[in-house]
Amino acid sequence: MRQTVQQLLAEAKSRIREITADELRALQARGVPVVDVREPAEYAAGRIPGASNIPRGVLEFEIDGHPAVNCARDPALAHRDQPIVVYCRSGGRSALAAEALQRLGFAEPLSLAGGYLAWTEGGGAVEGA
Repeated sequence: MRQTVQQLLAEAKSRIREITADELRALQARGVPVVDVREPAEYAAGRIPGASNIPRGVLEFEIDGHPAVNCARDPALAHRDQPIVVYCRSGGRSALAAEALQRLGFAEPLSLAGGYLAWTEGGGAVEGA
């Protein structure tokens, strides 16, 4: 079945939970890991403080080995029971990333609605900019 990108994103967004910048701040205060799924050059140009960079194109291959999401229990799997927030420029890549993490068994993958653009437009702090 052929789909447009808009249809693909709408389906992904219907299966995942998007959060607001305020919700992200509260989760960060609890120590929930935040992963920027943009490309390295985008990440270097400015990012949400404390975010780790795992580009969308390699997320499924690197998520288990990345130190940002490994908990004290079984380093390969323990973090799958915990929330994890992903974001991109505007929310599309992160919606697809959250859906992929969900398929990989993550219990609570969350996507920042509107992505980095919404974060910065709302006055969110940035680093590296």
